[in-house]
Amino acid sequence: MHEEEDGSEAGSCAASRVVVASRSVDVAEAEGAKEQASKLCGYLNKLSGKGPLRGYKPRWFVYDPRKCYLYYFKTPQDALPLGHIEIGDACFSYDVEGEEGQFEIRTAGKEFLLKAPSRQVMHYWLQQLQQKRWEYSNTRGSGQRDSWSSPTLAYPPSGLVSKDNDAFVFEKLSDSMEKVRSDLTAVETESEGGGMVGIQSARGPSSASTNPLNFSLRNFGTELRNSMSYLRPGRGGENRRSVFYTSNSSAEDWELVDAPPKDFPEQKPHPDTHRHSFGSAFDFVRNPSRPKRPLLRDMMGSGRFGRNSSENVPAECNGSKPFELQLRLQSQQEELSRMQQEDAKLREELAGQKELVRLLQQTLRTTQCDRQPAQRPAPAPDSPAASDQTQSPAVTQGEIDHLEALLQERDGQIQSLCGHMERLALEKDSLQQELKGLKIKVGEINDQLGMLMETIQAKDEVIIKLSQESSEQSGNPNDPGSPSPNKDQQEVDILKDSLQGYKSQNKFLNKEILELTVLRRNAESREKALEAKYTALEAKLCQVESKYLVLLQEVKTPVCSSEQNPAREVISRLLEDALQAESPDQQEQHIFKPNTVSEYDVYGFKTVPEEEEEEEKLVAKVRALELKSLSMCDQEVSVGVKWENYLASTMNRDLVRSPELKALIRCGVPHEHRSQVWRWCVSFHVKKFRDQLAPDYYETLLNVARDKPNPASKQIELDLLRTLPNNKHYASPSAGGIQKLRNVLMAFSWRNPDIGYCQGLNRLAAIALLYLDQEDAFWSLIAIVEVFMPRDYYTKTLLGSQVDQRVFRDLMSEKLPRLHAHFEQHKVDFSLITFNWFLVVFVDSVVSDILFKIWDAFLYEGPKIIFRFALALFKHKEEEFLKLQDSTAIFKYLRCFTRTILDSRKLMSIAFGDMNPFPMRQIQNRRSFHLEKVRLELTELEAIRQTFLRERETTQDGRSFVSDDEEDN
Repeated sequence: MHEEEDGSEAGSCAASRVVVASRSVDVAEAEGAKEQASKLCGYLNKLSGKGPLRGYKPRWFVYDPRKCYLYYFKTPQDALPLGHIEIGDACFSYDVEGEEGQFEIRTAGKEFLLKAPSRQVMHYWLQQLQQKRWEYSNTRGSGQRDSWSSPTLAYPPSGLVSKDNDAFVFEKLSDSMEKVRSDLTAVETESEGGGMVGIQSARGPSSASTNPLNFSLRNFGTELRNSMSYLRPGRGGENRRSVFYTSNSSAEDWELVDAPPKDFPEQKPHPDTHRHSFGSAFDFVRNPSRPKRPLLRDMMGSGRFGRNSSENVPAECNGSKPFELQLRLQSQQEELSRMQQEDAKLREELAGQKELVRLLQQTLRTTQCDRQPAQRPAPAPDSPAASDQTQSPAVTQGEIDHLEALLQERDGQIQSLCGHMERLALEKDSLQQELKGLKIKVGEINDQLGMLMETIQAKDEVIIKLSQESSEQSGNPNDPGSPSPNKDQQEVDILKDSLQGYKSQNKFLNKEILELTVLRRNAESREKALEAKYTALEAKLCQVESKYLVLLQEVKTPVCSSEQNPAREVISRLLEDALQAESPDQQEQHIFKPNTVSEYDVYGFKTVPEEEEEEEKLVAKVRALELKSLSMCDQEVSVGVKWENYLASTMNRDLVRSPELKALIRCGVPHEHRSQVWRWCVSFHVKKFRDQLAPDYYETLLNVARDKPNPASKQIELDLLRTLPNNKHYASPSAGGIQKLRNVLMAFSWRNPDIGYCQGLNRLAAIALLYLDQEDAFWSLIAIVEVFMPRDYYTKTLLGSQVDQRVFRDLMSEKLPRLHAHFEQHKVDFSLITFNWFLVVFVDSVVSDILFKIWDAFLYEGPKIIFRFALALFKHKEEEFLKLQDSTAIFKYLRCFTRTILDSRKLMSIAFGDMNPFPMRQIQNRRSFHLEKVRLELTELEAIRQTFLRERETTQDGRSFVSDDEEDN
């Protein structure tokens, strides 16, 4: 039965000098870019709906390789999918005699009818879907997933942990099998389906947004949420303008006048014109950035118009009504151009009047300056000035009268000019209103003309079709019953096309049968393997139960009473079996043996250390078992499901900072998605740096490090093997992470010469390299050192680190007052332990599962996370600390208590719940306060050191040492 609705689921180490591999960085990035470029997506028509609404509706299909799902959206911009098709267990078919481009996908209980724009595109989609299903089935059968039924890849796509793939492979397909598959390829199709499949097809025209029936009542809520996402700032604004494309240039566009109020936005006055105005609002400014629009008659003359931009419009129009419309449009255009010319003239005249007013203002100011000496009070009669004034009284009075008359004349001119300006402003307003009305009329006429021309085109097609039929019928009027040679040839051609189609269909169906047979065989193998694994697990459980029943029976009697007691042998054998880790030679029958605790965890850290004593080995084995059981609990599974759903909803867009993403990251990022999330977090924090630098900036630094010696290179070489000695990626000089770690640290030492290299940076870079490529790990180091942490955090003085310890002491007294008072009472300086927590972000301080969950939140939220989890660790073990009443015992427990915390969920609940409120502003204020105090203390210490050095220099002559040999001589 067909689906009626859109689904409801919405290198080695050198001895003398550093060798830098400068070209090894881009391999994973090139693969990632290639994968992005070849993403399978595009428009297909999907049959859905009921009743009168049933029909083919355009949908945007995107293939997700993580789950082997084919998601479909209404538009490429949608965030939530309308549904999905499971390709991993689907089969495909098509009918040669059916509609062109139509094919069918059948899954468990559902059938999907899809239609491609052409038969060529249909074959491309079918071949790609077959290939994706084949790749997915081979991946699923090779044990590269976290369980035999999980659709999610268990290994991240980048970083050192992505190469940890030692699982057993079910079935190695022979070369002949692949050759048969390639021989059964149905047809040769062009790359990317002729340009109609892939990311570029999203930019093409589609009827998904113009068809009024393109909606689904069942997914109305999903479509509404997708529509609301367009209203967010910076989203979808570029697609809201209707455009007519012309044949002259793709950059020229004609905007439909469908919203007249938006055609005249308020323009900011130009600074040059505003400077000479009297505060009026009559500033006419042209916008040079607005492109020149083509005239309508130019568009009509070019043979393209409106929505039919890719089709030629007939040059001749039948009938007189379209011709009258053309005349009316032409007259409207001429009137519009005349009004624009008049508007330009008025602007020029207005500019001249403004210039005249400015000159008059200058003259007025000059005249006022001349009148001031004339209006001063008359001096005393006996003064010399009075005698000079009396000599020429008539001339001065005449000039004054002349100036007053001139001023009155100028005042009259100013008033008349102001009135003229007001009249011009009113005339301009009326012209603008008339222009708006004309634009509205032009828009309406455009719509009418477009509909008429579509009607004319349809009529022309009918006429051409009828004329062809008439010419065929009139070809042989004497013998209408006898078939013509042309008709026979046409039938032969049709039969040849049908034969070719059936051959293509036969090849496709044979390939489909072959692949489905292999898929069924793999499914049977997986089922048998699961049954064998279940049997082995059940047998192992019975053995464990029997051994521990014997142990319980034997421990009833005192074990130490006799040296020859057989219970000692039983207990020793049980402990030996429990401490036996899975060795590499046991991997041959991996599927038939229950995998409890392997030698290394998923991050590459050794689970049971070899150099430790038997008791410590047993504790480490128990800890590893508890960690594995916690990772398989229901809460961890639910977090993984939430991440799968969230990433599926962001398939058509990049990750953005949001409360939902923040809450998910605080729950921890699953192992298989950590590379993607870490890469996005690092790119977000260092975007302001990367935008100002060249794309090959990291390679340039590697070339500089290869050509020039660096003072930090010696210390870097000494610390490489001491970085993470318990991790297999850094345990030996030939390990895969050593060369990458060397490259990252050398590049950073040239990037930041002020720091160069500090012990601690090697561990930060090593953790980042487990999930990121070299360049991304380099930028993560920049994000931590130059963005997250304060200045001088990793310099020689470690000033920022000292300040953070004082800030943490304040927070301890505020958040955990009882524990802080207990430490103060016994004079325990916990900063000796916590200093390293802050410097390397808990590396080698907590178990690996908790460490990487801390790093998830740290790369998203920043340094505040370190304070949160440091307090949470003390809060988690507060009662145990309070029971200890000896400073030696407290300090001994302080050194190892973090390794006893295994429940990451409880710890994260304390960090993000019990420690609230936790504003970053409070930490910054306290950093500023303690920074001044530490600087003052360092200044005093430097002064004491300088005083000591001066005293030692002055007393150097008085100091002498005589050896025993000199005394004997």
